[in-house]
Amino acid sequence: DYTQGYELILIGHAGHPEVIGTLGQIPDKFHLVSSVKDVESLHVEKTQNLSYVTQTTLSVDECRDIVEALHRRFPNIKGPHQEDICYATQNRQNAVKSLSKLVDVILVIGSPNSSNSNRLRELGHRKNIPSHLIDGAHQIEASWFRPGLRIGVTAGASAPESLVQQVVGRLRELGVTSVSEMEGERESIT
Repeated sequence: DYTQGYELILIGHAGHPEVIGTLGQIPDKFHLVSSVKDVESLHVEKTQNLSYVTQTTLSVDECRDIVEALHRRFPNIKGPHQEDICYATQNRQNAVKSLSKLVDVILVIGSPNSSNSNRLRELGHRKNIPSHLIDGAHQIEASWFRPGLRIGVTAGASAPESLVQQVVGRLRELGVTSVSEMEGERESIT
């Protein structure tokens, strides 16, 4: 028995490929929660034998409130160490927080179905910075910019560097004259 007698909770987004794959392993043993509200309405049989895991493309920030709600409602629940959260996702969210203090608009390069790319765009919006999710330079709209605007560019964890360079090239075509790279966390894990 994979569950070792535990009822399992998965913190994640319905429809995300990682969530679909995880739920597919033992679908009748998992509860999916995506919000604090989901935790409040969760019906479990084994309140003493509960464990949770997280979709790894969520960030620590994104999981914190849900995990706290789980611990409030089920004090004996067991969960993973923070290190199980995707370091690349957390690094990018930290970078957007810093970037949002320096720019007037943010472009996030990533697929529309990428959870971590969508979270980056949402984070920019929460910081009151107009933020656009694009999957390539062809989706950039000149109407998003005006002269003197400071533009921040970031990318989801799986976006290739070549896409970033194409976006920077397109911004140069639109009149950007100065490009600088912001220091961030060095990622050495492969």
